[in-house]
Amino acid sequence: MTNSHDGADAPDFKLFSACFVALVATAFSFMLRIFLMDTWADDFGLDNTQKGTIFGAGLWPFGVSIVLFSIVLDRIGYGKAMAFSFICHVGFVAMTIMAGSNPESAYQYLYWGSVIGALGNGTVEAVINPLIATVYHKEKTKWLNILHAGWPGGLVVTGLVLFVIGDSMEWQGKIGLILIPTVIYGVMMMKQTFPVSERVTAGVSDREMLGEVGWGGFFIAAAIICMELLGPKPGMDTNVLGFAALGTGGQLGVAVVLAAVYGFFARSFGRPLYVFMLLVMLLLATTELGTDNWIKELLGPAMSNTFGIDAGWVLVYTASIMLVLRTFCGPIVEKLQPLGLLAASSATVCIGILALSYLTMSAAPSAFIVFLAATIYGMGQTFFWPTTLGFVSEQFPRGGAMTINVIAGVGMLGVGVLGNAWLGNVQDTTIVASIAEADEALVERFATAEKESLFGSYRALDGEAAKAATEAETAVLDQAQIEGKATALRKVVILPLLMLLAYLGLIFHFRGKGGYKPVELN
Repeated sequence: MTNSHDGADAPDFKLFSACFVALVATAFSFMLRIFLMDTWADDFGLDNTQKGTIFGAGLWPFGVSIVLFSIVLDRIGYGKAMAFSFICHVGFVAMTIMAGSNPESAYQYLYWGSVIGALGNGTVEAVINPLIATVYHKEKTKWLNILHAGWPGGLVVTGLVLFVIGDSMEWQGKIGLILIPTVIYGVMMMKQTFPVSERVTAGVSDREMLGEVGWGGFFIAAAIICMELLGPKPGMDTNVLGFAALGTGGQLGVAVVLAAVYGFFARSFGRPLYVFMLLVMLLLATTELGTDNWIKELLGPAMSNTFGIDAGWVLVYTASIMLVLRTFCGPIVEKLQPLGLLAASSATVCIGILALSYLTMSAAPSAFIVFLAATIYGMGQTFFWPTTLGFVSEQFPRGGAMTINVIAGVGMLGVGVLGNAWLGNVQDTTIVASIAEADEALVERFATAEKESLFGSYRALDGEAAKAATEAETAVLDQAQIEGKATALRKVVILPLLMLLAYLGLIFHFRGKGGYKPVELN
């Protein structure tokens, strides 16, 4: 295989399919944890903040692996990187299953299993994003959107399989389902010959590649990594590395040192537009993946009361919308161009999330409202991730694997370390505040003792204690949970609103330069 493809060529289905299936495997691990989280919470007594931390552990290591592999990917080769991802996906299954045999340490096993799986997921994207951008360098945004149809495709397949299986299989067996796409992509990747990257072919040096991200961009990624690895973790006396946890000042100090070392080699602050896009990506990832993580639980009562079915069907439906739209995205991308598409998506998802928050507050919304809200939400989030990757690849091709993968890594780091834990913490604190407003005495009976998180001390509803509540008390607790979930969704809306302003500003910026044009390397 060579890298002589252009946008007019038919896809190389062997290589493209291998990348597609690998992305499906990452979707399997994401969807499985969403569907099984309530089961784990019941079996092992997890609160919302702990669940959010486990969700986050399935995301932030993605950022670590995708950033690190981006630096060395052109030197070690795509094949070795994919072998590492295969090992991680198998390790994720093994570590997670061990939680069932060690209930007293289940939180730790679930946490570290999610970490290992996320490292594999990040490595997959570290390979497939620059690979497809190289092969289809004339139409990067289009083909990255088509490639990333594998994500919603995997969500749909996983959801349908889980619904068919139902309760006939223990959760340990369900986790093992990820091995199916894992083995398939492992075999397919073994037979591939990979092209030389566009950046290497054009003779762009490693230093020039690093300079596109710069120490400014690298500091953003390093700061979030240090917050996760060096700060205190719920349920742990130390940080995740086993050492004494550092405060915020210490965490940022280490990040400054790492950025300084990076800057010594890069000799550049980074492209200002790229650094700005990294900040926007923090908002984007929490809007898309953070909301998806919680959507099943947030809409549970409404879906159950209206249709008598699991709220996971909302994810399956919205993923189906994403699958279709991404697969046939060509005319949409050509008409709106990346920034127009991102702006339109931001406006649409604002409406969708507000509608979902209405459903959370409603005990039995109409079927039409459920369908409409899910449709708007699904359409709004469809193009966020791959279009951002396409924009970055088109505007910063000299950055090669670094620019396209670091922005994806920062997105996962942001939602994994900050976004998910924030959404969980908002729910816990709002629920307890609502209980206190109804009856202060109930807080002492049904709330946990104070716990520590990234966002300070908090108290959560004690699920075990709540089982002993009277009928009247249960009504108060249920209403408090509904209000907490709706509040969490409404707070998310500010994120896509800020994104909309950012994209509109960039549209006017490019108009002032004569219009949007991809940058091409000779």
